[in-house]
Amino acid sequence: MKEIAKKMAKFGVAIPKIYLPVKGVDYSKWAVVACDQYSSEREYWEDVKAFTKDAPSSLNMVFPECYLEDTDKAERIKKIQLAMKNALDKGLLKELEPGFVLVERYSPFEKQPRKGLVIAVDLEAYRFGKDVTSLIRPTEGTIVERLPPRMEIRRGAPLELPHIMLLIDDPDRSIIEPLYAKMAELEELYNFGLMMGAGRVRGAFVSSDKDMEAIAKALEKIADAKAYKEKYASDHVLLFAVGDGNHSLATAKSVWEEIKKDLGEQEKADHPARFALVELVNIYDEGLPFHPIHRVLFKADEAGLLADIKAAGGLFEAMPWEKAVASTDEESSEHRFAFVSEKQSGLVRFKKPKAKLAAGTIQEILDAHLKARPTTVIDYIHGSDSLKMLAKKPGNLGLYLPPIDKGSFFATVIKDGVMPRKTFSMGEAPEKRFYIEARKIVR
Repeated sequence: MKEIAKKMAKFGVAIPKIYLPVKGVDYSKWAVVACDQYSSEREYWEDVKAFTKDAPSSLNMVFPECYLEDTDKAERIKKIQLAMKNALDKGLLKELEPGFVLVERYSPFEKQPRKGLVIAVDLEAYRFGKDVTSLIRPTEGTIVERLPPRMEIRRGAPLELPHIMLLIDDPDRSIIEPLYAKMAELEELYNFGLMMGAGRVRGAFVSSDKDMEAIAKALEKIADAKAYKEKYASDHVLLFAVGDGNHSLATAKSVWEEIKKDLGEQEKADHPARFALVELVNIYDEGLPFHPIHRVLFKADEAGLLADIKAAGGLFEAMPWEKAVASTDEESSEHRFAFVSEKQSGLVRFKKPKAKLAAGTIQEILDAHLKARPTTVIDYIHGSDSLKMLAKKPGNLGLYLPPIDKGSFFATVIKDGVMPRKTFSMGEAPEKRFYIEARKIVR
């Protein structure tokens, strides 16, 4: 295993010792959805609190973002750190041997399950910021102002629980899919229904030398510099792209940079805070949806926005909403958006867009428009039905963005760097990762 671990280390991968709840813990109450979901729906998290009651739950170890503006932030952070310590002291968590967890996740929205592999990654192989060329990179801009409360939690926490999801460009399906094909042969770790109707999840243990060797060989092939340059015309291999949990990974990185200043070289090499637990997903996985994130403006200056779009080169064509939405899906070198308000709808076309992605084209216009109109508020919406419902209300205006092409996703990040904010979402809120696995981040 040591030799295999050395091979994987070349690709920023570490084989972690994962913690899971012991027998007798109700997993359906232990596992809660990523803390950055339902950020405007406090009632969801209050329902979760009522459902879990006094049962062991990861709810006590995370900070749902709907509470970030409350005045008890410091007290809540202390309770989170204490809950982690108590879970370890009371023996609520068991430590597995070094290995990965193969995850099968069914959601109410997709016919096929999403398949993932829980691994650890080396934060020395990850950078965030402008024009980074590291092995592990963000796909969207990192808002550094969002990091301090997360860093405060991690500094005093003995554990990490991940909702980070990393994407790998594996069209040959060489890493996760062979494991999934024999999942019934692996040791089952958990299999349960998720709360709030979010579907079902199953986990199996991956630890044999044979499986680990196969993963290492597949990583070596995907990360081959020569093949990568032929495919993407880039000297810098992007092996893992951050799909979800960008700010959580940036938090782990920032805290590690603080810690390592006081460490010797040997201590730096194997300190647990140097690594972060993530779920790896193949971008070509049939159960992984890529949804565009739409825009709706409240208290909108409709005439002013349409004039700004026209001035930037946008061409308008009035048409029914459904037809306009369908027209955005056509393959074209143009960037196309559907728009809708209380009294009109139609299609906007940019024949010669400067940006690589449609989200970049429209966001640049919106940023300038909103800067000049402080009373107008923007929100980012999932789903065309929700967008239409909100945009048809008096004073509002909605913009429907086209889907993201999985096949060009890595090429876009490699060529253009991070994408405009709120470009895509990997599924709806209930499809996001639930906290199940944990890992020690202190000695």
